[in-house]
Amino acid sequence: MNMNNNKTILYIAMSLDGYIARLDGSVDWLFDVEGDGGDNGYAAFYQTIGSVVMGRYTYEEVLTLSEEFPYADRPTYVLSRSEQPPAPHVQFTTETIDTIIPRLKQDSDGDVWIVGGGILVQAVLAKKLLDEIEVAIIPKILGEGIPLFPAGTVPSQFKMIGTQTLGQIISIRYEVQNSDTEDTPSNV
Repeated sequence: MNMNNNKTILYIAMSLDGYIARLDGSVDWLFDVEGDGGDNGYAAFYQTIGSVVMGRYTYEEVLTLSEEFPYADRPTYVLSRSEQPPAPHVQFTTETIDTIIPRLKQDSDGDVWIVGGGILVQAVLAKKLLDEIEVAIIPKILGEGIPLFPAGTVPSQFKMIGTQTLGQIISIRYEVQNSDTEDTPSNV
């Protein structure tokens, strides 16, 4: 397997009005949506993942969602501005995205999944480190919450490379159009 073809992918669910969580970080609104009767493509996506990256607030929210850490079988990096005590299944790091993302793309046995949250998404877009976004649009309006793209996110362009209907959910996959990668064929 040629490790250099790994991509950095944001795979995330969003309300119709653009939120990824309630103001308190809760994602309870995701669990009663009629999907495709299965896992809405998650298992197939997860098979392509070599490593997982998330911010500390997202990590803390993930811990509240289930007894078992859901990414225990993948190298998982939690970015934090301050040193954190060791935790099972994850590696806390103060390493900058400028160094960790390219290193993981090179060394991972699969794609690098940017789990969230909004601050990390904003940073990887600004540094042109994101290759693709797959967003599942949930047919709910929250009215307020944590936006997928917080105010101040760098203006970005995307090219749609796929859509999928999963019950009431629409999943759209986009290729990020970074100025230095626009000449790359999208079928590699």
